[in-house]
Amino acid sequence: MASSAIPLERFGGHAFNHRTSVELEEEYDRLRDLARAEAEKKKSCFDRAHEAYERGDGAEAKALSNEGKRHQAKQAEYNKQAAEFIFRENNAMGRIAEDTIDLHGLFVEEAEDILEARIRDAQARGQSHLHVIVGKGNHSTGGVRKIKPRVEQLCRELGLDYATEENEGRIYVDLGGNRVEAPPPLPPQPDGHQSHSRPQKRPHRPRPERPQRPQRPEEQEDDGIFGCIKACCTVM
Repeated sequence: MASSAIPLERFGGHAFNHRTSVELEEEYDRLRDLARAEAEKKKSCFDRAHEAYERGDGAEAKALSNEGKRHQAKQAEYNKQAAEFIFRENNAMGRIAEDTIDLHGLFVEEAEDILEARIRDAQARGQSHLHVIVGKGNHSTGGVRKIKPRVEQLCRELGLDYATEENEGRIYVDLGGNRVEAPPPLPPQPDGHQSHSRPQKRPHRPRPERPQRPQRPEEQEDDGIFGCIKACCTVM
C-alpha cells in the first residue's frame, strides 16, 4: 500500500461496523495516531532539509532528508498495521456475508488496493458478484463521499459493471463482466418487509482496458493485508 500518498481521512463516524470493545477502538486509534505523529516528524524533517539546502548546507540537508525518509517508513508501517487490524475486525468470518467486503475505517487508497485484491481473488474462485460496503459519507469531511467514487472508478477500470444498492452505503459489483441493470433486492428487513426504494441506475459506459498495476514494494515484501483477504473473506 502506498503510505505517504494515502489521504489521512476515512469515511464514517466510526471505524468499526459493529459494536466493539473500548480496547479495540483504542488500539485502532493508537496506530493511526502514531502514523500521524510520524507524518508530522517527516514533514518537519523535509522542511528543514529544504531550508538547509537553500542556505548551502548540503550535508545537513541530506541528513535531514534521510531522517524524514525514516519517519515516512514508520508512518507507512503504522498505517499498514491499522489497516490490517480494522479490516480483520470488520471482515471476520461470521460477521459479514461471504460475498461482502466492508471498507470501514480504511483510507481511500488502502480501500482501493484491498478491494482490487479481493475482486481478483473472488474472480479466481469463480464468485459471480461482490457486495461492497462503502458507507453513505454522512460523516465524511464536508459530507463528500470519498470511498464510493473511488470504488466506482476502480470497477470501470477493471471493466466491471455495478449499481448502488437500496442501502446507498453498498455497491453491487458483477464480477463476470455482465451488465447490471439493477442490483438484487436486499434481504427482508426484521419486520418481514423489503425496502421499496428504487435502485440507482446509470447510463451505459464503455469499459476501458486497464493495464496490470505493478506490485508496490510493500506488497512484494509480504502478503500483509492481502493475505488476510483470503482468510477473512473466503468465498463459496
